Amino acid sequence: MQRLIKQPLRWLGAVLLGGLVAAVGFNVWIVQRSRDRITSDPGAVPLAPVALVLGTSRTLPSGRINAHWRMRMDAAAALWKAGRVRQLLVSGDNRRADYNEPRDMREGLMERGVPSAAILLDYAGLRTLLSVQRAREVFGITACVIVTDDFHLPRALWLADRRGMQVSGFRGPGLTWEQSGKTRVREWLARVNAALEEWVVGPGGEGWGKGGGLSAREDAGIPAGSRGAGGPGPIR
Repeated sequence: MQRLIKQPLRWLGAVLLGGLVAAVGFNVWIVQRSRDRITSDPGAVPLAPVALVLGTSRTLPSGRINAHWRMRMDAAAALWKAGRVRQLLVSGDNRRADYNEPRDMREGLMERGVPSAAILLDYAGLRTLLSVQRAREVFGITACVIVTDDFHLPRALWLADRRGMQVSGFRGPGLTWEQSGKTRVREWLARVNAALEEWVVGPGGEGWGKGGGLSAREDAGIPAGSRGAGGPGPIR
């Protein structure tokens, strides 16, 4: 009886250990493969027609400004002012009438000196995968700079690579572990989830919506029902 019990437990342990090794290995691989394409120096960023700025909430539950949001807006504005891109596509969550990441990002960029005419809005970038898919399929972007946190960029670049886009990554100053520890841990899990979607389950195309090219403004790209119920997340 003990032998019958131990054998399945050994197999279960082997499967769990193998899954853990695979998850760690994928995380290490995805970070290493993108290292040479990520910079915090605007002058080192390859010229591109547009930068894709990935969304996050402007404020924390406490009401304070989200450090991740502030860093992304500072970085995107610096990139535009350096003349490395002509336009900024801000992609974020607007599933609730009282929550609008793209609008908040536009306001934040304008406060930093970026004119409204240089800012495109994608209201249906509910997570990283959709932001990248919609940039490619809805807005017709084949080459861009992706702007987000340093630890978020490897996944975003990998997803863009898999869709045939020519991309590089730009980040602001890295946040401290105290500021970003939870989201860094979540990003490790998000990378594993991305691998499962890409290689096992399939990412699907729901939520792509409709839209236009780089001249799109305001409500371009909002799928029907995008303002319905749903909750935002700091790193998607």
